[in-house]
Amino acid sequence: MILSQISYLDCIAFLVFLAPQLLVQIGLLPLLTWLTPALPSLAPKAVAIPYQFVRERFFVPHQHRAPFVQKATPFQDLVIRFVRYAFANMPAFLGRVFFSKAVSLPFLRFRMLRHGIVTSPIRWTEIKRPNFGGVWIVHNQQEQPDVIVYYCHGGGFSMGSSFFYMEFLLAWVAMLKNAGYSNPALFALEYTLVPDATYPTQLHETVAGYEYVLSLAQSSVRVVVGGDSAGATLILSFLLYMSDHTDLRHQKPGLAIMISPWVTILSRENRNTESDYLNSSSLELYGRQYIGSKVSAYDPIVSPGTCRDLDKWREASPEQGWYFLYGSEEVLGPETRRLISLLEKTGKEVDSWEEPGGIHAWPVASLYLGETREARLSGLKSIVEAIKNRIHS
Repeated sequence: MILSQISYLDCIAFLVFLAPQLLVQIGLLPLLTWLTPALPSLAPKAVAIPYQFVRERFFVPHQHRAPFVQKATPFQDLVIRFVRYAFANMPAFLGRVFFSKAVSLPFLRFRMLRHGIVTSPIRWTEIKRPNFGGVWIVHNQQEQPDVIVYYCHGGGFSMGSSFFYMEFLLAWVAMLKNAGYSNPALFALEYTLVPDATYPTQLHETVAGYEYVLSLAQSSVRVVVGGDSAGATLILSFLLYMSDHTDLRHQKPGLAIMISPWVTILSRENRNTESDYLNSSSLELYGRQYIGSKVSAYDPIVSPGTCRDLDKWREASPEQGWYFLYGSEEVLGPETRRLISLLEKTGKEVDSWEEPGGIHAWPVASLYLGETREARLSGLKSIVEAIKNRIHS
């Protein structure tokens, strides 16, 4: 199921679904308690966004614009400006509502109906177990999958849900089917968000989710693990964790797909750029909340980028290696490049796609914001090709 670009009508519908959930999930009094003192500083910044948009797009020479603005459509540019504002200024408890199932699922249904689709041709089932949860998506529920993607969503460990990614995940399974797999499937982990729990709860849930996927797979080498941002961090942590545990060491996945990974939780290399919507100060706040007070920020299982041991990474690497996707303008870009360089020294196959002018998790965002079908699917297309080349149907 591949839908068209997000429209202004979709944006309005999203706000309609969001507004009541802010009251339901947060409450009027807590909202006002946060908003009242914050409004004097937030309002001028919000009002400035349209002015900055017009000035840079129409009065600044093209070569002097931010790299992302040079390639972005007006709609993409405006949306990313508001996302950048929200990430820098809005607390995580608001973000949790934005990305929650209660908002995302009705929004997906609205998008489907707008395209004349009542029921998705690819079915999904919500899985709830005592030690993990998630969403199981499979082309044919009656047959064993021939390839399974195990995915962890992003959101700074503090927000996000698999349901917010559902359109992206459904498109991924559909494209795997079109690529020649007879019954592709995907399991998206719903891990516990901060501050409800801190590390190592999320890691333990990731391990439990992988064991569940193994119970459904033909073999571990037909499993692709992946994630974006903080979700990619969990996958990196999990792979390092596997290398220390005999019961998992011989059940390594076939391939790892890393979309804009948050490689090192606390790093001086994480610096703001003109283009990216991530904010280094907010990242540090979320990172410290995830780590908590009982473990070190330099523990490689917590923060994988702190591991410089080639043997460790060689043992942790999937059977068919790695595929990284990230943008040249990312706040997290320097640490990603450093990890890729390290992994290349292990002798494992490491491919990467650094998009010029690209920003954080653009392969995911472009599915919603891309102007043409080709632009929307370019990131997913490269991912499916990487899987097809390493894990034969």
